[in-house]
Amino acid sequence: MNVPTPPTQSDSESDQANNRGSTLATYGSRLAIESKDSILSPIASSRSRPRSIGAATESADVIVTISDYRIALLPGDGIGPEVTESACALLNAISALDPSLTFQTEELPWNAEFYLASGAMMPADGMTILAQFDAIFLGAIGDMRVPDHIALRQLIFAIRQGFNQYVNLRPIKLLHGVETPLRDRGPEDLDMVIVRENSEGEYSGIGGTLFGGSVDEVALQTSVFSRRGVERILRYGFELARAKGRPLSSVSKGNAQNFSGVLWDGIFNEISAEYPDVTSNNLLVDAAALHLVQHPEKFGVIVASNLFGDILSDLGAALVGGLGFAASANLNPERTFPSMFEPVHGSAPDIAGKDVANPVASLWATGMMVGHLGRPDWERAVISAIEDVLAEGRIRTPDLGGHATTKEMTSAILGTLRSPEA
Repeated sequence: MNVPTPPTQSDSESDQANNRGSTLATYGSRLAIESKDSILSPIASSRSRPRSIGAATESADVIVTISDYRIALLPGDGIGPEVTESACALLNAISALDPSLTFQTEELPWNAEFYLASGAMMPADGMTILAQFDAIFLGAIGDMRVPDHIALRQLIFAIRQGFNQYVNLRPIKLLHGVETPLRDRGPEDLDMVIVRENSEGEYSGIGGTLFGGSVDEVALQTSVFSRRGVERILRYGFELARAKGRPLSSVSKGNAQNFSGVLWDGIFNEISAEYPDVTSNNLLVDAAALHLVQHPEKFGVIVASNLFGDILSDLGAALVGGLGFAASANLNPERTFPSMFEPVHGSAPDIAGKDVANPVASLWATGMMVGHLGRPDWERAVISAIEDVLAEGRIRTPDLGGHATTKEMTSAILGTLRSPEA
Protein backbone atom coordinates (compact mmCIF):
# COMPACT_ATOMS: atom_id res chain seq x y z
CA MET A 1 0.00 0.00 0.00
CA ASN A 2 1.41 3.39 -0.95
CA VAL A 3 1.45 5.57 2.12
CA PRO A 4 1.92 9.32 2.25
CA THR A 5 5.13 10.97 3.33
CA PRO A 6 4.62 12.50 6.77
CA PRO A 7 4.24 16.29 6.76
CA THR A 8 7.58 16.79 8.51
CA GLN A 9 10.71 14.64 8.49
CA SER A 10 14.26 14.94 9.79
CA ASP A 11 16.67 16.43 7.29
CA SER A 12 19.00 13.46 7.41
CA GLU A 13 19.28 9.92 8.71
CA SER A 14 21.87 11.11 11.23
CA ASP A 15 19.37 13.63 12.59
CA GLN A 16 16.84 10.81 12.94
CA ALA A 17 19.32 8.63 14.78
CA ASN A 18 20.23 11.40 17.21
CA ASN A 19 16.56 12.04 17.96
CA ARG A 20 15.58 8.44 18.69
CA GLY A 21 16.56 8.31 22.32
CA SER A 22 15.05 11.69 23.23
CA THR A 23 11.87 10.96 21.28
CA LEU A 24 11.28 7.74 23.15
CA ALA A 25 12.12 9.26 26.52
CA THR A 26 9.71 12.15 26.03
CA TYR A 27 6.94 10.11 24.47
CA GLY A 28 7.27 7.10 26.75
CA SER A 29 7.27 9.17 29.91
CA ARG A 30 3.93 10.68 28.91
CA LEU A 31 1.90 7.55 28.46
CA ALA A 32 3.58 4.54 26.96
CA ILE A 33 3.84 1.80 29.56
CA GLU A 34 2.18 1.18 32.91
CA SER A 35 4.79 1.43 35.65
CA LYS A 36 3.94 -1.98 37.08
CA ASP A 37 4.70 -3.56 33.69
CA SER A 38 7.68 -1.44 32.76
CA ILE A 39 10.64 -3.72 32.15
CA LEU A 40 12.42 -1.87 29.39
CA SER A 41 15.78 -0.20 29.30
CA PRO A 42 16.34 3.00 27.29
CA ILE A 43 16.49 2.64 23.52
CA ALA A 44 19.82 2.80 21.77
CA SER A 45 20.21 5.99 19.78
CA SER A 46 20.70 4.27 16.44
CA ARG A 47 19.71 1.23 14.45
CA SER A 48 20.80 -0.32 11.20
CA ARG A 49 19.58 1.05 7.90
CA PRO A 50 19.19 -0.78 4.57
CA ARG A 51 22.59 -1.50 3.10
CA SER A 52 23.02 -0.59 -0.57
CA ILE A 53 25.62 -2.82 -2.15
CA GLY A 54 27.05 -2.51 -5.63
CA ALA A 55 26.97 -6.05 -7.03
CA ALA A 56 28.65 -7.06 -10.26
CA THR A 57 26.53 -8.69 -12.95
CA GLU A 58 27.57 -10.57 -16.10
CA SER A 59 28.19 -7.22 -17.73
CA ALA A 60 31.04 -5.30 -16.14
CA ASP A 61 29.31 -2.08 -17.15
CA VAL A 62 26.17 -2.77 -15.09
CA ILE A 63 25.91 -2.21 -11.36
CA VAL A 64 22.88 -3.59 -9.51
CA THR A 65 21.97 -1.94 -6.21
CA ILE A 66 21.03 -4.53 -3.62
CA SER A 67 18.87 -3.44 -0.71
CA ASP A 68 19.59 -5.65 2.28
CA TYR A 69 17.04 -5.47 5.10
CA ARG A 70 17.12 -6.91 8.61
CA ILE A 71 13.73 -8.16 9.80
CA ALA A 72 12.96 -9.08 13.40
CA LEU A 73 10.51 -11.98 13.67
CA LEU A 74 8.23 -12.31 16.69
CA PRO A 75 6.27 -15.51 15.91
CA GLY A 76 4.53 -15.41 19.27
CA ASP A 77 1.85 -17.86 20.35
CA GLY A 78 -0.75 -20.21 18.88
CA ILE A 79 -0.85 -20.04 15.10
CA GLY A 80 1.72 -17.23 15.14
CA PRO A 81 4.70 -19.46 14.30
CA GLU A 82 2.75 -21.08 11.44
CA VAL A 83 1.82 -17.81 9.74
CA THR A 84 5.30 -16.39 10.42
CA GLU A 85 6.67 -19.34 8.47
CA SER A 86 4.46 -18.25 5.57
CA ALA A 87 5.78 -14.69 5.86
CA CYS A 88 9.39 -15.94 5.71
CA ALA A 89 8.58 -18.09 2.69
CA LEU A 90 7.23 -15.01 0.93
CA LEU A 91 10.35 -12.97 1.71
CA ASN A 92 12.48 -15.78 0.30
CA ALA A 93 10.30 -15.97 -2.81
CA ILE A 94 10.61 -12.21 -3.40
CA SER A 95 14.40 -12.39 -3.05
CA ALA A 96 14.52 -15.28 -5.50
CA LEU A 97 12.51 -13.32 -8.06
CA ASP A 98 14.22 -9.99 -7.40
CA PRO A 99 17.98 -10.22 -6.72
CA SER A 100 18.00 -6.52 -5.79
CA LEU A 101 16.19 -7.36 -2.53
CA THR A 102 17.57 -9.46 0.29
CA PHE A 103 16.11 -10.04 3.73
CA GLN A 104 17.98 -11.20 6.82
CA THR A 105 15.52 -12.49 9.39
CA GLU A 106 16.15 -13.12 13.07
CA GLU A 107 13.61 -14.91 15.25
CA LEU A 108 13.08 -13.62 18.79
CA PRO A 109 11.25 -16.09 21.09
CA TRP A 110 9.30 -13.51 23.10
CA ASN A 111 5.97 -15.11 23.84
CA ALA A 112 3.95 -16.76 26.60
CA GLU A 113 6.64 -19.36 27.24
CA PHE A 114 9.20 -16.59 27.62
CA TYR A 115 6.91 -14.82 30.09
CA LEU A 116 6.31 -17.94 32.15
CA ALA A 117 10.04 -18.53 32.37
CA SER A 118 11.15 -14.94 33.00
CA GLY A 119 8.15 -12.99 34.29
CA ALA A 120 8.26 -10.60 31.32
CA MET A 121 7.18 -10.66 27.67
CA MET A 122 10.58 -9.46 26.48
CA PRO A 123 14.01 -8.97 28.04
CA ALA A 124 14.91 -5.68 29.70
CA ASP A 125 16.87 -4.60 26.61
CA GLY A 126 14.21 -5.86 24.19
CA MET A 127 13.44 -2.47 22.69
CA THR A 128 17.13 -1.76 22.18
CA ILE A 129 17.43 -5.07 20.35
CA LEU A 130 14.43 -4.33 18.13
CA ALA A 131 15.66 -0.81 17.35
CA GLN A 132 18.54 -2.30 15.34
CA PHE A 133 16.18 -3.82 12.74
CA ASP A 134 14.62 -2.24 9.67
CA ALA A 135 11.17 -3.72 10.37
CA ILE A 136 9.39 -6.09 12.73
CA PHE A 137 7.01 -8.90 11.82
CA LEU A 138 4.66 -10.14 14.55
CA GLY A 139 2.79 -13.44 14.19
CA ALA A 140 0.29 -13.46 17.04
CA ILE A 141 0.23 -13.00 20.81
CA GLY A 142 -2.18 -14.71 23.18
CA ASP A 143 -2.10 -17.65 25.58
CA MET A 144 -4.59 -18.59 28.29
CA ARG A 145 -1.75 -18.92 30.81
CA VAL A 146 -0.87 -15.22 30.53
CA PRO A 147 -3.50 -12.51 31.15
CA ASP A 148 -4.18 -10.70 27.88
CA HIS A 149 -3.67 -7.23 29.33
CA ILE A 150 -0.17 -8.18 30.46
CA ALA A 151 0.82 -9.84 27.19
CA LEU A 152 -0.43 -6.95 25.08
CA ARG A 153 0.86 -4.16 27.29
CA GLN A 154 4.31 -5.65 27.76
CA LEU A 155 4.88 -6.53 24.10
CA ILE A 156 2.54 -5.16 21.45
CA PHE A 157 1.64 -1.89 23.16
CA ALA A 158 5.20 -1.44 24.38
CA ILE A 159 6.44 -1.64 20.80
CA ARG A 160 3.69 0.51 19.29
CA GLN A 161 4.03 3.25 21.86
CA GLY A 162 7.76 2.96 22.55
CA PHE A 163 8.59 3.18 18.85
CA ASN A 164 6.02 5.93 18.25
CA GLN A 165 4.14 3.79 15.73
CA TYR A 166 1.23 6.19 15.83
CA VAL A 167 -0.36 5.10 12.54
CA ASN A 168 -2.16 1.78 12.31
CA LEU A 169 -3.20 0.95 8.76
CA ARG A 170 -5.89 -1.66 8.14
CA PRO A 171 -6.80 -2.25 4.48
CA ILE A 172 -10.43 -3.31 4.11
CA LYS A 173 -10.58 -4.70 0.59
CA LEU A 174 -12.79 -7.43 -0.81
CA LEU A 175 -10.56 -9.57 -3.00
CA HIS A 176 -11.80 -11.32 -6.12
CA GLY A 177 -12.83 -14.84 -5.28
CA VAL A 178 -14.02 -14.01 -1.75
CA GLU A 179 -17.66 -13.73 -0.75
CA THR A 180 -18.94 -10.95 1.46
CA PRO A 181 -21.91 -11.43 3.82
CA LEU A 182 -23.39 -8.28 2.28
CA ARG A 183 -25.99 -9.05 -0.37
CA ASP A 184 -25.33 -7.83 -3.91
CA ARG A 185 -21.94 -6.35 -3.06
CA GLY A 186 -18.65 -6.94 -4.87
CA PRO A 187 -14.99 -5.87 -4.83
CA GLU A 188 -15.88 -2.49 -6.30
CA ASP A 189 -18.02 -1.72 -3.23
CA LEU A 190 -15.53 -2.68 -0.53
CA ASP A 191 -12.17 -1.02 -0.98
CA MET A 192 -11.09 1.28 1.83
CA VAL A 193 -8.40 1.75 4.45
CA ILE A 194 -8.83 2.50 8.14
CA VAL A 195 -6.25 4.86 9.63
CA ARG A 196 -6.31 4.21 13.37
CA GLU A 197 -4.56 6.38 15.92
CA ASN A 198 -2.23 3.85 17.49
CA SER A 199 -0.39 5.42 20.39
CA GLU A 200 -2.75 7.25 22.73
CA GLY A 201 -6.53 7.66 23.01
CA GLU A 202 -8.44 5.00 24.89
CA TYR A 203 -5.47 2.58 25.00
CA SER A 204 -3.04 4.93 26.71
CA GLY A 205 -2.74 2.62 29.70
CA ILE A 206 -3.36 5.31 32.29
CA GLY A 207 -5.69 4.58 35.18
CA GLY A 208 -6.01 2.47 38.28
CA THR A 209 -8.35 0.78 40.71
CA LEU A 210 -9.68 1.80 44.10
CA PHE A 211 -10.89 -0.45 46.92
CA GLY A 212 -9.85 -3.58 45.03
CA GLY A 213 -11.79 -6.71 45.83
CA SER A 214 -14.48 -4.91 47.82
CA VAL A 215 -18.09 -4.12 46.95
CA ASP A 216 -16.92 -0.53 46.41
CA GLU A 217 -14.25 -1.42 43.83
CA VAL A 218 -13.78 1.25 41.16
CA ALA A 219 -11.75 1.06 37.94
CA LEU A 220 -10.56 4.26 36.27
CA GLN A 221 -9.33 4.19 32.65
CA THR A 222 -8.16 7.54 31.34
CA SER A 223 -8.23 8.36 27.64
CA VAL A 224 -5.48 10.69 26.44
CA PHE A 225 -6.16 12.83 23.38
CA SER A 226 -3.42 15.35 22.64
CA ARG A 227 -3.66 18.04 19.99
CA ARG A 228 -0.38 16.80 18.55
CA GLY A 229 -1.60 13.21 18.41
CA VAL A 230 -4.96 14.03 16.84
CA GLU A 231 -3.49 16.50 14.36
CA ARG A 232 -0.88 14.13 13.02
CA ILE A 233 -3.23 11.16 12.56
CA LEU A 234 -5.87 13.29 10.81
CA ARG A 235 -3.26 14.92 8.62
CA TYR A 236 -1.85 11.51 7.72
CA GLY A 237 -5.35 10.38 6.77
CA PHE A 238 -5.93 13.45 4.58
CA GLU A 239 -2.60 12.97 2.81
CA LEU A 240 -3.50 9.33 2.15
CA ALA A 241 -6.97 10.27 0.89
CA ARG A 242 -5.45 12.89 -1.40
CA ALA A 243 -2.90 10.41 -2.76
CA LYS A 244 -5.57 7.78 -3.40
CA GLY A 245 -8.17 10.23 -4.72
CA ARG A 246 -10.70 8.94 -2.18
CA PRO A 247 -13.07 10.58 0.33
CA LEU A 248 -12.23 10.76 4.02
CA SER A 249 -14.48 10.08 6.99
CA SER A 250 -13.44 11.19 10.46
CA VAL A 251 -15.04 9.02 13.15
CA SER A 252 -15.60 10.15 16.73
CA LYS A 253 -18.28 10.37 19.43
CA GLY A 254 -18.27 14.09 20.06
CA ASN A 255 -21.90 14.20 21.15
CA ALA A 256 -21.19 12.01 24.19
CA GLN A 257 -17.46 12.40 24.80
CA ASN A 258 -17.65 16.06 25.67
CA PHE A 259 -13.90 16.56 26.04
CA SER A 260 -11.94 14.11 23.89
CA GLY A 261 -14.58 13.84 21.19
CA VAL A 262 -15.05 17.58 21.00
CA LEU A 263 -11.29 18.10 20.70
CA TRP A 264 -11.10 15.51 17.90
CA ASP A 265 -13.99 17.10 15.98
CA GLY A 266 -12.60 20.60 16.37
CA ILE A 267 -9.21 19.59 15.02
CA PHE A 268 -10.88 17.73 12.15
CA ASN A 269 -12.69 20.94 11.17
CA GLU A 270 -9.41 22.88 11.23
CA ILE A 271 -7.45 20.39 9.15
CA SER A 272 -10.21 19.63 6.66
CA ALA A 273 -10.13 23.30 5.67
CA GLU A 274 -6.53 22.77 4.53
CA TYR A 275 -7.62 20.01 2.13
CA PRO A 276 -10.43 21.49 0.02
CA ASP A 277 -9.64 18.96 -2.72
CA VAL A 278 -10.50 16.01 -0.42
CA THR A 279 -14.18 15.25 0.11
CA SER A 280 -14.59 14.68 3.84
CA ASN A 281 -17.21 14.28 6.54
CA ASN A 282 -17.46 13.71 10.26
CA LEU A 283 -19.38 10.65 11.52
CA LEU A 284 -20.36 9.42 14.94
CA VAL A 285 -18.90 5.96 15.48
CA ASP A 286 -22.32 4.28 15.76
CA ALA A 287 -23.42 5.87 12.50
CA ALA A 288 -20.15 4.81 10.88
CA ALA A 289 -20.78 1.18 11.89
CA LEU A 290 -24.27 1.37 10.40
CA HIS A 291 -23.08 2.87 7.11
CA LEU A 292 -20.19 0.43 6.77
CA VAL A 293 -22.78 -2.31 6.45
CA GLN A 294 -25.42 -0.41 4.49
CA HIS A 295 -23.26 1.79 2.25
CA PRO A 296 -19.65 0.50 2.20
CA GLU A 297 -19.08 1.97 -1.25
CA LYS A 298 -19.15 5.48 0.22
CA PHE A 299 -15.96 4.96 2.23
CA GLY A 300 -12.39 5.50 1.08
CA VAL A 301 -10.26 6.48 4.06
CA ILE A 302 -11.58 6.27 7.62
CA VAL A 303 -9.67 8.00 10.43
CA ALA A 304 -10.55 7.05 13.98
CA SER A 305 -9.20 6.95 17.51
CA ASN A 306 -7.49 3.88 18.95
CA LEU A 307 -10.62 2.18 20.30
CA PHE A 308 -13.01 3.13 17.52
CA GLY A 309 -10.48 2.24 14.83
CA ASP A 310 -9.90 -1.12 16.48
CA ILE A 311 -13.61 -2.00 16.51
CA LEU A 312 -14.43 -0.69 13.04
CA SER A 313 -11.47 -2.49 11.46
CA ASP A 314 -12.69 -5.86 12.77
CA LEU A 315 -16.15 -5.07 11.44
CA GLY A 316 -14.52 -4.26 8.13
CA ALA A 317 -12.65 -7.57 8.18
CA ALA A 318 -15.95 -9.40 8.68
CA LEU A 319 -17.30 -7.70 5.57
CA VAL A 320 -14.40 -8.84 3.36
CA GLY A 321 -14.10 -12.48 4.39
CA GLY A 322 -13.09 -12.60 8.06
CA LEU A 323 -10.01 -12.15 10.19
CA GLY A 324 -8.03 -14.36 7.82
CA PHE A 325 -7.83 -11.22 5.64
CA ALA A 326 -6.97 -8.79 8.45
CA ALA A 327 -3.52 -7.43 7.63
CA SER A 328 -2.12 -4.54 9.59
CA ALA A 329 0.78 -2.10 9.68
CA ASN A 330 1.96 -0.18 12.74
CA LEU A 331 3.88 2.71 11.25
CA ASN A 332 6.38 5.22 12.50
CA PRO A 333 6.02 7.48 9.45
CA GLU A 334 9.11 9.54 10.25
CA ARG A 335 11.13 6.27 10.29
CA THR A 336 13.00 7.24 13.45
CA PHE A 337 12.11 3.74 14.69
CA PRO A 338 11.25 0.49 12.90
CA SER A 339 7.62 -0.16 12.01
CA MET A 340 5.81 -3.40 12.82
CA PHE A 341 3.59 -5.52 10.57
CA GLU A 342 1.15 -8.19 11.69
CA PRO A 343 -1.89 -10.24 10.81
CA VAL A 344 -4.43 -9.35 13.48
CA HIS A 345 -6.41 -12.59 13.58
CA GLY A 346 -5.05 -13.47 17.00
CA SER A 347 -3.35 -16.65 18.18
CA ALA A 348 -6.40 -18.91 17.54
CA PRO A 349 -5.37 -21.61 20.04
CA ASP A 350 -8.21 -23.89 18.91
CA ILE A 351 -6.47 -24.51 15.58
CA ALA A 352 -2.84 -24.00 16.62
CA GLY A 353 -0.51 -26.69 15.35
CA LYS A 354 -3.06 -28.11 12.90
CA ASP A 355 -1.66 -26.35 9.79
CA VAL A 356 -5.09 -25.01 8.82
CA ALA A 357 -4.72 -21.28 9.51
CA ASN A 358 -5.47 -18.94 6.63
CA PRO A 359 -2.08 -17.41 5.63
CA VAL A 360 -3.54 -14.52 3.59
CA ALA A 361 -3.39 -11.90 6.35
CA SER A 362 0.21 -12.83 7.10
CA LEU A 363 1.24 -12.68 3.45
CA TRP A 364 -0.64 -9.42 2.94
CA ALA A 365 1.04 -7.86 6.01
CA THR A 366 4.41 -9.02 4.66
CA GLY A 367 3.62 -7.32 1.37
CA MET A 368 2.79 -4.13 3.28
CA MET A 369 6.16 -4.41 5.02
CA VAL A 370 8.05 -4.70 1.74
CA GLY A 371 6.03 -1.76 0.43
CA HIS A 372 6.97 0.31 3.47
CA LEU A 373 10.63 -0.58 2.92
CA GLY A 374 10.45 1.09 -0.46
CA ARG A 375 8.94 -1.42 -2.88
CA PRO A 376 5.18 -0.83 -3.17
CA ASP A 377 5.30 -2.62 -6.51
CA TRP A 378 5.99 -5.84 -4.64
CA GLU A 379 3.10 -5.18 -2.28
CA ARG A 380 0.78 -4.96 -5.28
CA ALA A 381 2.31 -8.14 -6.73
CA VAL A 382 1.61 -10.01 -3.48
CA ILE A 383 -2.04 -8.94 -3.44
CA SER A 384 -2.37 -9.91 -7.09
CA ALA A 385 -0.99 -13.39 -6.38
CA ILE A 386 -3.39 -13.83 -3.46
CA GLU A 387 -6.32 -12.82 -5.65
CA ASP A 388 -5.28 -15.19 -8.42
CA VAL A 389 -5.41 -18.18 -6.06
CA LEU A 390 -8.67 -17.06 -4.45
CA ALA A 391 -10.34 -16.45 -7.81
CA GLU A 392 -9.20 -19.84 -9.11
CA GLY A 393 -10.86 -21.34 -6.04
CA ARG A 394 -9.19 -24.73 -6.01
CA ILE A 395 -6.93 -24.26 -3.00
CA ARG A 396 -8.56 -22.81 0.11
CA THR A 397 -8.12 -23.24 3.84
CA PRO A 398 -11.08 -24.50 5.92
CA ASP A 399 -12.23 -21.00 6.92
CA LEU A 400 -12.86 -20.39 3.21
CA GLY A 401 -14.74 -23.64 2.70
CA GLY A 402 -11.79 -25.66 1.48
CA HIS A 403 -9.51 -28.41 2.76
CA ALA A 404 -6.05 -27.01 2.04
CA THR A 405 -3.39 -26.65 4.70
CA THR A 406 -1.63 -23.42 5.57
CA LYS A 407 1.47 -24.65 3.77
CA GLU A 408 -0.48 -25.69 0.68
CA MET A 409 -2.21 -22.34 0.35
CA THR A 410 1.03 -20.48 0.96
CA SER A 411 2.75 -22.59 -1.69
CA ALA A 412 -0.04 -21.92 -4.19
CA ILE A 413 0.17 -18.16 -3.67
CA LEU A 414 3.95 -18.13 -3.93
CA GLY A 415 3.72 -20.25 -7.06
CA THR A 416 1.52 -17.57 -8.62
CA LEU A 417 3.72 -14.69 -7.51
CA ARG A 418 5.36 -12.81 -10.37
CA SER A 419 7.97 -10.09 -10.39
CA PRO A 420 6.42 -6.62 -10.93
CA GLU A 421 8.79 -6.21 -13.86
CA ALA A 422 7.69 -9.45 -15.54
